[in-house]
Amino acid sequence: MVYNELGKTGLRVSNLGFGASSLGGVFRHISEKDAIEAVFTALDGGINYIDVSPYYGHYKAETVLGKALSQIDRSRYVLSTKVGRYGQDGVNTWDYSAARVTKSVYESMERLHVDHIDIILVHDIEFANLQQVVDETLPALVKLRDEHVVSHVGITDLQPENLKWVIEHSAENVVECVLNFCHYCLNDHLLLDYLDFFEQRGIGVINASPFSMGLLSERGTPDWHPAPAQLKEACAKAAIYCREKGYPIDKLAIQYSTSLNPRIASTLFSSANPENVRRNIEYVNQPVDEQLVMEVHQIIGDQMGVRWKNS
Repeated sequence: MVYNELGKTGLRVSNLGFGASSLGGVFRHISEKDAIEAVFTALDGGINYIDVSPYYGHYKAETVLGKALSQIDRSRYVLSTKVGRYGQDGVNTWDYSAARVTKSVYESMERLHVDHIDIILVHDIEFANLQQVVDETLPALVKLRDEHVVSHVGITDLQPENLKWVIEHSAENVVECVLNFCHYCLNDHLLLDYLDFFEQRGIGVINASPFSMGLLSERGTPDWHPAPAQLKEACAKAAIYCREKGYPIDKLAIQYSTSLNPRIASTLFSSANPENVRRNIEYVNQPVDEQLVMEVHQIIGDQMGVRWKNS
């Protein structure tokens, strides 16, 4: 496992990070026992960065992760969770007010069985009024940082333009890291266009969803995937091609996102299956087939970089 500096935070995070969304049963029914074992497997395999959110499974992911973390020495992991996006009884809710995000941090710590959060992230800012994020949400989190409740503050979004806007309209050193997803993977390189901007400001970069929410997987896309049909078809063809080469597209996808750009500190994947976690760690510790990467890019062709909206 490779460990990278996350901007100017002083944190060193594994190039492969464990995203705990699957622990909330977001994608399918899970075994809680297996989910907890998946966390243990990740840490035993060298992963030291874990990310979660109260939104995942509408608090379930934090609750399950907390059961695992209560059995793990706090020094073994860097932990991030989020504020702003929630839900209950199957209904999604959003609240980026100072009062709610402050309360949210303490609620998350209780569910996670920790007394400190390493990184607190404003979740999916495209659902917020960006000016409110600048004027109200981030100052509330900076206050918690000043009080040593959290160590570092960041923002997340699918749309990197929103990340850039909030950073440009915030005071220096307010935003210390960003998390962007589905824009540094085999079918999309958009995040690369923003790395200079982030690096010049000392902002750490976290990438997520190397499988592009299932586009780049043997299983294929779930019914709810928001990508347009032509992109789904192109990625399905790439998956078939990789299978015929005896090199699963899942393997190529996670290797690509973790090995070819050291300016990205960590790439998050999610699984509640210990065997999947073990397999992905093995993939990341092997060299990527760069020739196959080029061939897959040719297959995806004019669908490279095609975008969709968050949901």
